[in-house]
Amino acid sequence: MKTRTILLTLVFCFFSIVASFANDANVGTWKLNDAKSKIPAGASKNTTVVYTAEGDNLKCVTDGVDSSGNPTHTEWTGKPDGKDYPVTGDANADTRSLKMVSKRKYDLSNKKAGKPVLTGDIVFSPDGKTRTLTTDGGDPTGQKLHSVAVYDKQ
Repeated sequence: MKTRTILLTLVFCFFSIVASFANDANVGTWKLNDAKSKIPAGASKNTTVVYTAEGDNLKCVTDGVDSSGNPTHTEWTGKPDGKDYPVTGDANADTRSLKMVSKRKYDLSNKKAGKPVLTGDIVFSPDGKTRTLTTDGGDPTGQKLHSVAVYDKQ
């Protein structure tokens, strides 16, 4: 009887975790909508963003171009708990934190050597088909940049 109860409890916990990420608005493939975005000249941009659930973590893979037009690719895996997790492929940052504020909003921060280099938020449309990333940061020369990138769910 105890074994059965424990097994059922574990199965329930597993499906609860899976269901929580299945309902996560971030999970999916997002394509940049250049026409709706306001990305300053000389700023890097992610043209594709893919979020997947990996256990109780989210994995984010981005592809895009840097300020010179060269291809970029970053990967981050972590929890949306506001803690810093390593990011790879980003010359300007070594950690990223993501914090779920509500079902339709996340706060984001990229850091280099423990210092914030980019902060922003991700907001989802009520229908879950649009994702808007608003960021403030700087380029490698120290120039301040404000960017609004609008993505469409694929």
